[in-house]
Amino acid sequence: MLKKLLAILTSVYLLFIVIGCTKAYKGEPADLVIKNAEIVTIDKDNPRAEAVAVKGEFIIAVTSNKKINQYIGEGTTKVIDAKGRLLVPSFNDAHIHFTSGGRSMMNLDFRYVHDVETIKQMVKEKVAQSKPGELIVGRGWEHETFPEKKWPTKEILDVVAPDNPVMLSRADGHSVWVNSYIIKRSEITKDTPDPPNGTIVKDPVTGEPTGIFKEGARRLLKVESSVKLTSEEQEERADRGLELALGAARRTGVTSIQQLNGEYERFQRFKDESKLTLRVTFNMAMPVDEQGLKRLDELRKRFPQENNWIRFGYLKIFIDGTLGSGTALMFEPFEDDPSTSGLPMMPYEEYERRIVAADAMGFQTGTHAIGTKGNNWVLNAIEKALEVNGKRNSRHRSEHAQILLLSDIPRFAELGVIASMQPTHCITDKRFAEKRIGMERCKGAYAWQKFLDAGVHIAFGTDWAVEPIDPLEGLYAAVTRKDRAGEPGEGWFPDQKLSMEKAIELYTLGSAYAEFMEDRKGMIKVGYFGDMVIFNNDLMTIPHDEIMPSKVDYTIVGGKIVFKREGVK
Repeated sequence: MLKKLLAILTSVYLLFIVIGCTKAYKGEPADLVIKNAEIVTIDKDNPRAEAVAVKGEFIIAVTSNKKINQYIGEGTTKVIDAKGRLLVPSFNDAHIHFTSGGRSMMNLDFRYVHDVETIKQMVKEKVAQSKPGELIVGRGWEHETFPEKKWPTKEILDVVAPDNPVMLSRADGHSVWVNSYIIKRSEITKDTPDPPNGTIVKDPVTGEPTGIFKEGARRLLKVESSVKLTSEEQEERADRGLELALGAARRTGVTSIQQLNGEYERFQRFKDESKLTLRVTFNMAMPVDEQGLKRLDELRKRFPQENNWIRFGYLKIFIDGTLGSGTALMFEPFEDDPSTSGLPMMPYEEYERRIVAADAMGFQTGTHAIGTKGNNWVLNAIEKALEVNGKRNSRHRSEHAQILLLSDIPRFAELGVIASMQPTHCITDKRFAEKRIGMERCKGAYAWQKFLDAGVHIAFGTDWAVEPIDPLEGLYAAVTRKDRAGEPGEGWFPDQKLSMEKAIELYTLGSAYAEFMEDRKGMIKVGYFGDMVIFNNDLMTIPHDEIMPSKVDYTIVGGKIVFKREGVK
């Protein structure tokens, strides 16, 4: 009898607790409610939900369909019935050339072109639409996808563009292919020496420039158009590029970007004109001296971290090139070109000096680092900065962190260095990685799971316009490590694959952490921004070959719908 009485009293006590913890909402109605959703919150304390309410910019409830009704005001709350669709935090691209990506949408795009003849025809058609002397610009070609996997030459372009300057950037943006028009105007001959941090590719027989210029050698080129735009026309073109980029972001569920580099005034103007539909952390090139750092310190005060829309981020610096261009800085020579082990962008001592100086002034730094030696230098310099300046929550970053010595991976965690990575680089570069660096070094390539096992913070992005802006391609890459055509098998180094939920986390909360915004961005959680995306498919359960064809149905920023796919109800 006593046991029965105690059980009844316990049940009554628990009932009162439940009632006390589920008080009716007494505040003003929400501005937006989404119900009947499959919500993946990325909040470890509340990983799944059915409904969410937003007031102003912020989430006020993440709950069940039954409890969400109390947040709905008749005639005042916008209600979206998700009808069982997937809802996740919207994407935060941690490494993106956003404005140049938009401008690239107005130029020739060779991203999915895999033969020289098609490129030649595209250039020919562009020349026919242009005036003599007008600059022809394009990007996205990848010689590793050409049938013979050979670097192209100036003669191919000369045939179709004898009277126009032509400059076509390789997919990685670290090498350019130009015609004789530009080479002659630049007064570059077989006797022109390579600059310290660049390569003029020359014909092994004649010694003449082939038309390929890598890294710092690009600065030798005089790339000018005889058709000059007025300052107003240049501004209109830049605005048009940003408009195109914003449209692409809305369609793909990207609502935060970590922009490389600058253009903060243009973003601010778009914000003032109510045209900015994403949040911007802009980064700046790292200056060479103290005066430059002081100038950027003033800029940092104008756009402090407390801002929710336009903020100052980190200082960007390059230490090496890329794997595709054969300029990533390695400890050992490349397998397919033993004459080189990559190109340092500066001596280590100079790089270390700059990192220590920036850290001393409290700046976060982000270093473009691809190769084993490049990333090792990053860690060494940051270790030196901590030794000289003292340890703080600096969150310095390796931008790309692509190929690592296995012994360096734990050092990222020990030093608090963030691995800012782009998963699509893995499925692009794997086509030639083993040929270029061999199987052994590939064990430390795009090593997402090894980083996570070591306790390293990872932030995902795209590097657009190098890779597509669409996060779905990155999610596909992260969970499959297969090429975009969907090759058979388990994927390239399948032990490094991620779950879909973890991949989404690295694209949302991981990226927010990299910009010191994990306290308000990256999760569907009360008090966080109402930045969310609804997909037409359940990415958590669909077959891998259905990930990239999936579509964004709604993109929401601060509780406002900025994109709704045509035909969606």
